[in-house]
Amino acid sequence: MLLTKECDYAIRILRALSDGTPSNIQTISQAEQISVPMAYKLAHKLEQAGYLKSSRGPGGGYTLTADLKSATLYDVCLAVDKDLFVTECVSPGFSCSRNLPGSPCRVHQEFIRIQKIMRKELQWNSLYDILFGSSV
Repeated sequence: MLLTKECDYAIRILRALSDGTPSNIQTISQAEQISVPMAYKLAHKLEQAGYLKSSRGPGGGYTLTADLKSATLYDVCLAVDKDLFVTECVSPGFSCSRNLPGSPCRVHQEFIRIQKIMRKELQWNSLYDILFGSSV
């Protein structure tokens, strides 16, 4: 569950659009200090996940469609990075010779505990609360 740059930048893109005003990628990139190619890539992922809507033509750009009061950091990170694991050993289907049925690996168990804590913390506040300070 290492938070990647993509996760950070996706949250920045949502922040740039949080006032409800449509904006183009160049404006978002400049405001949030994200390269234009990365912003395009992430805006596409966010649009596929239902967070943004794009429109073409003069005055076009991206508009926030997500409800910031129900979306969390975890939701956004999962939308752009499907593998949110603290280490690959806790990912489903990973086979480790040290973590066997009847002989669990203590390190694996600790990573699972940390994974649960991180997920809970990332789900703690809505993006609205984080961006606008309602309950942080």
